Amino acid sequence: MSQLLRDVILAALLLVTSFALADASAQKPAQVFSINDAQLKWRSCPAFIPKGCKIAVLHRDSRKDNADIFFKVPTNFTIPRHWHTSPERIVMVSGQLEITYDGQQPTVLKPGTYAYGPAKLPHKASCVSGNPCILFIAYEGPVDTVPTMSQTN
Repeated sequence: MSQLLRDVILAALLLVTSFALADASAQKPAQVFSINDAQLKWRSCPAFIPKGCKIAVLHRDSRKDNADIFFKVPTNFTIPRHWHTSPERIVMVSGQLEITYDGQQPTVLKPGTYAYGPAKLPHKASCVSGNPCILFIAYEGPVDTVPTMSQTN
């Protein structure tokens, strides 16, 4: 192998290594949040959902892919029928939420329950427990909520 070829390969390896190290050092540190964490920034839900609903973004910008949120609603609270562009993966943290996806029977989510909501599948929900309902929701795409005015189920 010629000296020039060895020098080019060595330079390429050094360049790739430096980019990899720079990328690794730019990573965010691990994060841990509880539902009562003072660092959480709770904001109001979209306007079509009654006042009292709150969202806290846990990971990433909610306008970008792969955002995680806490979603909180008071007891005896109804979330109107809507859908999301992205699938949503839900884990019930506290309270009990009755959720109805179009074409399916209502299901009550209790703490520790996992639910998967396909993209664009309309659904509605109600917090049916004596305590507020708090859900962890992970989205594949940006977080959005599209209201649907017609009712089924």
